[in-house]
Amino acid sequence: MNEFVSAVNSIVWSPPLVFLCLGAGLYFSIRTRFLQLRHSREMVRLIFSGKSTSAGISSFQALSMTLAGRVGTGNIAGVATAITFGGPGALFWMWVVAFLGASSAFVESTLGQLYKEKIHGEYRGGPAFYIEKGLGMKRYAWVFAVVTIVACGLLLPGVQANAISSSMQTAFSIPPAITAVGLALLLGFIIFGGVRRIAAFASTAVPFMALAYIAVACFVIALNIEQLPATFMLVVRSAFGFDSAFGGILGMAIMWGVRRGVYSNEAGQGTGPHASSAAAVSHPAKQGLVQAFSVYVDTLFICSATGFMLLITGLYNVETATGEMIYTGVAGVAAGPGYVQTAMEGVMPGFGNIFVALALFFFAFTTIIAYYYIAETNVTYINRTISRPWMSTALKFAIISATIYGTVKTADLAWGLGDIGVGLMAWLNMVAILMLQKPAFACLRDYEQQLQSGLDPVFDPASIDIDGADYWEDRKKALEKPAFAT
Repeated sequence: MNEFVSAVNSIVWSPPLVFLCLGAGLYFSIRTRFLQLRHSREMVRLIFSGKSTSAGISSFQALSMTLAGRVGTGNIAGVATAITFGGPGALFWMWVVAFLGASSAFVESTLGQLYKEKIHGEYRGGPAFYIEKGLGMKRYAWVFAVVTIVACGLLLPGVQANAISSSMQTAFSIPPAITAVGLALLLGFIIFGGVRRIAAFASTAVPFMALAYIAVACFVIALNIEQLPATFMLVVRSAFGFDSAFGGILGMAIMWGVRRGVYSNEAGQGTGPHASSAAAVSHPAKQGLVQAFSVYVDTLFICSATGFMLLITGLYNVETATGEMIYTGVAGVAAGPGYVQTAMEGVMPGFGNIFVALALFFFAFTTIIAYYYIAETNVTYINRTISRPWMSTALKFAIISATIYGTVKTADLAWGLGDIGVGLMAWLNMVAILMLQKPAFACLRDYEQQLQSGLDPVFDPASIDIDGADYWEDRKKALEKPAFAT
């Protein structure tokens, strides 16, 4: 099974996908005149400006739900894996993916808002919706929906569950079977409560744990602050093949940096638009900018904290594709959360190991919840046409089963299956947003023009000649409808 999964991954994650992710991000950045820099202040302002409604959640709740998906095992175990197989330079290429990916996140999330629908009293949207309504390619949309249901409902939860199980066993000696039962019960309680319970949990757990993790990581780095300049230069030298020890794995640094960068921040992967489409905003570009900022939070803050913590303490390993060790800092520890737990424990004995386990639990568990919401949105998309209500219930039990299974299967198999899911979604979504870029750029221009006029931007699809934005057209008609006194 491991050999089969590795063979499939070698096809899915071939160099063309790496170039597609980086190239699309660079292209979108140039076309938007690097909005990730120009609108950084506006991004922060918008996070706290929106409010929830009966049909949608606030911008902050949508950001938290998106971060619940972005901030997960990839920020801890994923960074460790990238450094193991790509060397310290992989961290630099994760930064590149984050910076360029912010523009990809803007495009896909703006499109998600633009072509969203109101279904059963709730806003729903995502790549399947904008592929069908924006491109008119219903079969393509169905392929994305099915792939996403399989990836987020069956393949990806195992990565998060496996990391939780491993860290809990290391920190508390809790057997995987006990962890599996606990995760299943807690997951079932939340996902059977609907999108509002999911949003409420995410908006509470994610910001608290992310800030706590960054604070503790910064404390570890501060204890070794004199080594920070040298560590930063090691990352840069390794990223371009100039380091004597790691120069021979330049290609692996790029590949693993991009792969883990996409896995971690999900920019362009197609997962972010699902949560962003649920936000109640007056203009699609508003949520696009908020989601662009979420990529920074994920990679530039949290992943960097993990990477510097490992590199500055020297508690990591680097090996070639053939298994030859280039650097050994934690002998006998498999690539993953064990690295970070070892680094934390070495600096804060009796506390570090436990803290990483708890942080990983919150990060990974909220990610599993986000995966459920994404998969369920695509089930809802399919049910618009064929109406199979039992599919939602089946999905709930499927993701619980996948989570239980993930706690006991090998880490290599879990990551391999997860990479296949991420890669397939990235291929499908990247091609779609490149084909559907014009409406997103038109929304950005319209938003900027209204801002320059001193207005709080309100979207009118007719003003920029966009078809298929049914929700926004209906919204405009409802706002223009005269109120008659009785």
